[in-house]
Amino acid sequence: MINTTEFNTRLKKILDYYGLSASAFAEIITVQRSSISHILSGRNKPSLEFITKVLHAFPDIDLTWILSGSGEFPKKSTTPPSKSEPLSILSESISSISNDEDTIERIVIFYRNGSFKNYEMNPSK
Repeated sequence: MINTTEFNTRLKKILDYYGLSASAFAEIITVQRSSISHILSGRNKPSLEFITKVLHAFPDIDLTWILSGSGEFPKKSTTPPSKSEPLSILSESISSISNDEDTIERIVIFYRNGSFKNYEMNPSK
């Protein structure tokens, strides 16, 4: 069984490592924001589906580490993604959000310090 308090600590470490808010993290792994809030508050335990979505979206996270804390994070010896280029993290999510009728025109990233970065999407023609 997962220790909820320790899992929450590991989830917060993931958010800090990638520089994500709980809301942005929820969008990337395609769960409701309330799911993240409930897990972080200890109200709910993470489901297998939740864990699977995290592992799929973030390949640097090791299954054993996220479940039990054993092992390392990140599992590869890499540096965290540059906060100036967060679209590398969102690339899969962006393609899943767009469809033939609607395409993403612009993404604005808001940082905790009050600054923001505007990304204009290049149309693929």
